This record gives sequence, structure tokens and C-alpha cells, in this order.
Amino acid sequence: MVSRVVFGRGSFNQLGDIIAPKRLNTKAPFIFLVDDVFKGNSEITSRIPLAYDDQLLYISAENEPKTSQVDELVEQIILNHKDRPSGIIGIGGGTILDLAKAVAIMLTNEGEAKNYQGWDLVKTPAIYHVGVPTISGTGSEVSRTTVLTGPEKKLGINSDYTPFDQVILDPELTNGVPKDQWFYTGMDCFIHCIESLNGTYLNAFSQSYGEKAYELCKEIFMDASLTQAEAQDKLMMASWHGGMSIAYSQVGVAHAMSYGLSYLLGTKHGIGNCIVFDHLEEFYPEGVSMFKAMKKKHNIQLPQGLCAGLHDDEFDIMINVALSLEPLWENAIGKTWKQVITRSKLKSLYQKM
Repeated sequence: MVSRVVFGRGSFNQLGDIIAPKRLNTKAPFIFLVDDVFKGNSEITSRIPLAYDDQLLYISAENEPKTSQVDELVEQIILNHKDRPSGIIGIGGGTILDLAKAVAIMLTNEGEAKNYQGWDLVKTPAIYHVGVPTISGTGSEVSRTTVLTGPEKKLGINSDYTPFDQVILDPELTNGVPKDQWFYTGMDCFIHCIESLNGTYLNAFSQSYGEKAYELCKEIFMDASLTQAEAQDKLMMASWHGGMSIAYSQVGVAHAMSYGLSYLLGTKHGIGNCIVFDHLEEFYPEGVSMFKAMKKKHNIQLPQGLCAGLHDDEFDIMINVALSLEPLWENAIGKTWKQVITRSKLKSLYQKM
């Protein structure tokens, strides 16, 4: 679990004070990985506490994070700095936060990032790393995984060394998020809750966090009386609670299938979850009904026909990726899930999308 967290509007200004005691020496830099949407935005960038040999790297979040991208960033950091960095600071959405966690791990573990995709494969603790989310919903700021697309699969580096050492939750940083992106990322949180609360892995820990996140999501996306500031504050906490709800449980059908979409078509995680979840009444009837109501209220039009022109071998690729995520299916269906989730079943679902 994340050991330290600061919450509050304007709390981003505390970043310099928080990381100063963690600086190893004046030649051991902090590396700031920042969503390139903030390039030229002095309201954010002027508050980044650069000092000594610190480096700011702008990263595009246009595509899902890849293992090869992690390896390139690690190589770049090693070549540019003689001393090991004092820490990695990720400032952005789920893509940037996942990259920050993965880079922090790979700076202390040998080999390539693809070799660590899976559960508990990391043996050496990561360097100090801080997460500063600028959009709410993914839960990446609190989760023990980094979701990465590798050469053979889309799967996270899921380990006890993955979570951030420090998180700063400043709802003001979510100002200016486009409405569609706000909805898709918020629905990632909502879907976390539905899959956790309806899963076979459910326990008192995950249930208590999941129920709170679910109630917050209903309020945020269905209560028109909330002010923008109230909605921002609540969604940031819903994201946190939603991430905690799956720390001791798992996600389910929507995430497993959206990984297939992302791996083959490059579909972004949030919108991919929405596209899949829209067709999962069989598995989550109440959740899908609520999702459709939220979608209608906010006038969200999901992309149609993503899989219309795909060939059988392309469906097979998506199905292989989805089926490889066995813990997700066991949580969703139970230990006999293979009797229910057949290749033809998955293909018929993908054909609707």
C-alpha cells in the first residue's frame, strides 16, 4: 500500500518540501515524468521544484504505455546521469503514473520490463517514487500494478514494490480535463467497483472501499447539484477508494476484454473499458444499467464498429490476451470459469463492439 498521501486543493505546492529530504546528494537527480499536455502550461510547470541536476521529461499519453517505452526511458536516464536518481516523480494520468512506477522498478532490476509482466516477479525494491495524478479514475496512484503493453501481452508489473512511496492528491490539477476523457476515466473507477463488488474474491476490505467508491461515483455522475470543485474532490477520492477496493480483490470481465482491444487496436484503457462494459448485461446487469444511465445523462457517444472489419486471426489475438488474465476471470466467474468463458463466447462479444 502507499505509505504516505497528502490530499487537498493546492497541495501540489508541497511537492518540493516533501521530496527534499529524499535527495541522496546534489548529483543524484529527481526525474520528473510529466504529461506533455502541460508543456507550456506555466500554471503547472512553474511549480515543479527542479533543482541541481534534476530532469523534466515530457511524455505523451496519446498511446498506452509499453514495456519498450519503459526500457528506453531507463536507458535515457542512466546515460544522462552518472549517479542513480534520488527518485522518479510522475505527474499526469494513468499512463504517466504507470510509466513512473515501472521506471522506478527497472532502475534497480536487471533486464527488460517485459520480463516482469506478471505477479510478484520483482525482487529488488524500486527507487523512491511519487505519484501526482492530474485526472481521476484509473486508481493507478494507489494500485500495486503498472499496466503495460509488451511484445506478447498486455499485463502489469504487479508487485509489492510497485506502489508509490508518496502520493499527492490535488483536485485542482484536474481543471481543464475534456468532458469525454473525464467520463471515460471516471467510468474506469466505476467499473473497478462493479467488478470488485460482484467478484468471487470479495472480502470485507475490498467491499468497504468498493462500496464507498461506488456511492461516490453515483453522486458524481448522477447528482447535478454538485459544484465543479465538489465533483473534483469526490472523484479523486472515488479513484483512490476504487483502487484500494481491488488491492485485495480483482477486476473482472470488462478489464480482461478491454486488454484485448488495447493490445490489438491500441484502444485507450478508459474508453476500452466503457466499450466492453456496454455489452456486459449478462455478467453485471445492475452495473451496466447504471452505466447506461450515466452515459445518457452526460450525452456520451461511444465509438461503434471497432471490431467490424477484423479477421479471425485478429479476433484470436484479442481472445488470447483476454484469456491469459486468469485471476480476472476467476474473480468474475469462479474457479469453473473455463466452462463458461469459451473462445466462441468471447468472439461473439467482441463482434458486438
